[in-house]
Amino acid sequence: MFLFLTVLQALIAAALVGVILMQRSEGGGLGIGGGGSPGGMMSARGAADFLTRATRWLAVVFVVLSIVLAAMAVEMSGADSIESTLDRTVAPAAPADPLAQGGADGDAAGGSEASGESGAQAAPEGAADPLGSATQ
Repeated sequence: MFLFLTVLQALIAAALVGVILMQRSEGGGLGIGGGGSPGGMMSARGAADFLTRATRWLAVVFVVLSIVLAAMAVEMSGADSIESTLDRTVAPAAPADPLAQGGADGDAAGGSEASGESGAQAAPEGAADPLGSATQ
């Protein structure tokens, strides 16, 4: 039923766009010409009245179908799914410590100093940490 109403909604929307584009606007638009008997149904005035009425009824049906489809969508999904999505908790990621000792950067730096390739002097083991407690 939901699929049928959705297809019907799309067809009504396309018809509504077509009827609106056929109406004569102040600038001429895509209005259908007035070539016919002046007093008949398909005169310029008769066509304008028909298009105005068709636009009105298509718009009413479009809005009603939109409300019905929205109500059906809420019933199908249920309110619990929204609450369960909001209640979902995410585990916090471990903070990245760029000053942590070891790892790939520490091993690479230690290896180059041991072989004498680096001209920088290593800090002595007993030296105080210049950052203090900021690394903890």
